[in-house]
Amino acid sequence: MKENILITGITGFVGSHLADYILENFSDKVNLFATRRYHLSRMDNVYHIIDKINWVDCDITDPIACKKLINTVKPSRVFHCAAESFVSPSWDHPTRYMSVNYNGTLNLLEALREIGSDAVFHIPGSGEEYGLIYENELPITETTVLRPVNPYAVTKVAQDLIGYVYNQSYGTKVIRTRAFNHEGPRREKFFGIPWYAYQIAKIELGLQEPVIYRGHIDDVRNFTHVRDMVEAYWISTDVCVPGELYLIGSDDSKKLYTFRQALEMLIKKSSYHGAIIHKEDPKYVRPTNVPRLIGNTSKFRSISGWTPKISFEKILDDTLGYWREQLINNPRR
Repeated sequence: MKENILITGITGFVGSHLADYILENFSDKVNLFATRRYHLSRMDNVYHIIDKINWVDCDITDPIACKKLINTVKPSRVFHCAAESFVSPSWDHPTRYMSVNYNGTLNLLEALREIGSDAVFHIPGSGEEYGLIYENELPITETTVLRPVNPYAVTKVAQDLIGYVYNQSYGTKVIRTRAFNHEGPRREKFFGIPWYAYQIAKIELGLQEPVIYRGHIDDVRNFTHVRDMVEAYWISTDVCVPGELYLIGSDDSKKLYTFRQALEMLIKKSSYHGAIIHKEDPKYVRPTNVPRLIGNTSKFRSISGWTPKISFEKILDDTLGYWREQLINNPRR
């Protein structure tokens, strides 16, 4: 009998890549179900697999819709990728972020509990939850103190902890992970690296002057390709102990980069025949920054054998290539 796999947020960056991974590796073993909002979901990221997905209309902020979703799908695994994930708007829309990221998760967990589902429920947390980290606290571990510095991060902390509560209170099989920065094609241009790549692609096409406008770029990160990350998410639902926390990402100390370094590497990859400069624009500067997110992911690696395989250069190449293609096909994006 095939497994019923449910992905919320499948039309987004991570969800669409996770769907690709599952269909490429387990298509003969699973029935893939996914949520969409009947009036709002953009399907760009999943057009190539749209007929391989069993679609269910569901707004996760509606508890009735969530209960109907779980009743319809009867999943064995749920990958809960639906979220408000862009940090900057969270200062202006904190209630919206809490409604989606916390209440939406609660609605799904409660639906699983009420129905008596035995499904494994994966929550993809964020390294942003750690917030203010001092140098003497590096590398970050599962026990590092959380000091979130933006509303988005607060909602992800709440999401993670309600998952823990449901595991401890009701035995729900919640897999708790916190992922560090992951990048690649399909990530929206509101985020750092795709924002730089998007502007470079516009410059190459003559759609923008050779100036890249950006925010703060000196924060340090260890980047993972999204394709590596979704493989880790799948593996986590096989090997992780429900209720425990696991950090996932690249933690090679030789592969640390600032956003400034990423930007300058992307500029060097440009086909533009001339100098491209970059300038800080106040409208892209966040009220607070997270200066360093460097994790120790040995707990997850030791039980899974997983390790990221794709280089940082490939992350940049794939991101720039994606935005070149997008703008050639639709210069108004």
